[in-house]
Amino acid sequence: MTRTLLMLAALMLCGCSGDNNEVMAQTRQEKLQITIGGDTRQATLVDNAATQELVARLQQSPVTLSLDTNGSFEIWGPLGFSLPTSNQQITAQPGDIILYSGSNICLFCGSNSWSYTRLGHIDGMTETELRTFLHIGESGISVTLSLAGTTGIHQVRTNDYESKAYTLQGTLAQAGTKGIVIQNGKKVIR
Repeated sequence: MTRTLLMLAALMLCGCSGDNNEVMAQTRQEKLQITIGGDTRQATLVDNAATQELVARLQQSPVTLSLDTNGSFEIWGPLGFSLPTSNQQITAQPGDIILYSGSNICLFCGSNSWSYTRLGHIDGMTETELRTFLHIGESGISVTLSLAGTTGIHQVRTNDYESKAYTLQGTLAQAGTKGIVIQNGKKVIR
């Protein structure tokens, strides 16, 4: 999977040609991993200021929280830091990940209407599976948030890329390297 993502990133980078000697590509991680009791599930993040800041924090290190059940529809608790809000009146659905009051996170297995900032959604789980995964009914639930897989290419800069060739893995291609390489900002088959 990581190799495929690296190849796609390299091909996207090759598709960019320019007249200057500086190439930059910005990507943002969109998958979040949620680990509870040794079980890890992925979630898809929405694109807003809150998730951008959350991703930046998670690039430094995972965050572990202690969350409690609220009613029978969510687990929630303090993040330990604040994120930017873009609150809207919404009805959270099972699997939704919500920012509440700028500094609390809520993971839903049921529904609730309130003014929230949407962060994302846990992928591919039924309401029953969510109840089990989230340990509904318990308190002091240890939840770890981390980034899934690679975070992509953050920044590529070079002032002299015209004479060098690179493999799809991003290493300098030695003389005699066979296969697809990146040279002069273009794909080259050797």
